[in-house]
Amino acid sequence: MDVLNKEKEMTKSENLTEYLIEAIVGGDILPGSKISEPELAKRFEVSRGPLREAIMRVEGLGLIERIPHVGARVITFSEDKLLELYEVRESLEGMAARLAARHITEDEIVQLEGVLATHSKHIREVDGASYFHQHGDFDFHYRIIKASRNSKLISLLCDELYHLLRMYRYQSPRSQSRPNEALEEHKYILQAIRNRDEELAEMLMRRHISGSRMLIEKQISSPVVK
Repeated sequence: MDVLNKEKEMTKSENLTEYLIEAIVGGDILPGSKISEPELAKRFEVSRGPLREAIMRVEGLGLIERIPHVGARVITFSEDKLLELYEVRESLEGMAARLAARHITEDEIVQLEGVLATHSKHIREVDGASYFHQHGDFDFHYRIIKASRNSKLISLLCDELYHLLRMYRYQSPRSQSRPNEALEEHKYILQAIRNRDEELAEMLMRRHISGSRMLIEKQISSPVVK
């Protein structure tokens, strides 16, 4: 295979990876669904090579699991896994907030203020019914992690855990969310980062994520009323 064809195969694999991530996170490919290589290969008119590479990448993110004698399947929502994810986030994102207070630029602070202004506008428009969850640069936590300037931390949180969190957000009940409280907590975290108060930034971030985890635990333990 020449260099040009290799580059084309890599591009196909990267595009397929992005498609699979968004389809799984958004629920277009349902939890527990089997990943059919022939079906996807036919749909995107690609060979098995780049497709298998894409599936392996998504598997590496924890969105796909391989079951013996069954094959690759989309992971199924698990409350235990979600609580484990929040326990890890509490520690790692607390560290990210501490480092962000040390390394963040003034321009990044301005951008974060803009993100929170967008979130605040959304909450007002929906009368506090939900928080404004988007991914990448529109996500408050994502930007703080990036501002930590720690490549290993960024890899762990943005590559390995981030899409799992997005998936669980989509699947979790939103009726008992706390958008106004979350927004205020984000503002306090940003203020600590703006003031370069590393200790306070870490404490507030850990407390913020711990509060979300406790809410999830409460939802899990509460009986379902029909």
